[in-house]
Amino acid sequence: MIGLIVFVFLGAAAAAPVDDKIVGGYECSPHSQPWQVSINIGYHYCGGSLINDQWIISAAHCWQNPYSQIVIVGDHHIWVNEGTEQFMSVDAIYWHQSYDYQTLDYDIMLMKLVHPVTVNQYVKPTALPKACPTPGDMCMVSGWGNIYTDEVFNPFNLQCVEVPILSDKECEDSYPGQITDRMVCAGYLEGGKDACQGDSGGPLVCNGELQGIVSWGQGCAQPNYPGVYTKVCSLMPWINDILSSYS
Repeated sequence: MIGLIVFVFLGAAAAAPVDDKIVGGYECSPHSQPWQVSINIGYHYCGGSLINDQWIISAAHCWQNPYSQIVIVGDHHIWVNEGTEQFMSVDAIYWHQSYDYQTLDYDIMLMKLVHPVTVNQYVKPTALPKACPTPGDMCMVSGWGNIYTDEVFNPFNLQCVEVPILSDKECEDSYPGQITDRMVCAGYLEGGKDACQGDSGGPLVCNGELQGIVSWGQGCAQPNYPGVYTKVCSLMPWINDILSSYS
């Protein structure tokens, strides 16, 4: 069995990096990303993805004490109650035991909700990957994070941006010595489109499958510094182990 660290209603908060990183995108069509989650501690601070009716996947660096947070599904305008939202309490959080808060390797966590969500047209899980993505695959990133590269403005409505998967070489050339087998880069080397602060933990969906979790990068949408995502396909054995052991 793959090792794990379990945090159930206790623990110390992980330190989120400054560049946790949607810039260059557009307002998503309402509820077009029905797996999108807002992790909320009185305000939105991280994203996540619904992967079945009782489990959320996000970035480990988004961890907070479960007592202090609410998971919101079915949202679009983050400050308006639209009648589509479901507000869920968290029962347990599972970090990967090899998570490194300095390098952000294994930047993944699973959150079990106290009760299952009601799946409907506004709230639906995303599929987990059956295989790893291919360079050039176009993917959708979504979130309520900062939309500017040089100032802070968090939007009210969910934002989307499409970015391509980059090759391992392009990723390594952008971040020499920092990329591991649990990371994948997506974006444009010329810059201009990227996830940004507040999008952390959110989805990178390619061809209908969750291939990435917003993790880190150098700034937001900067030339030669694409977004770095937790590579979900490489961590499927751990994900399946947690789901089978604790569901």
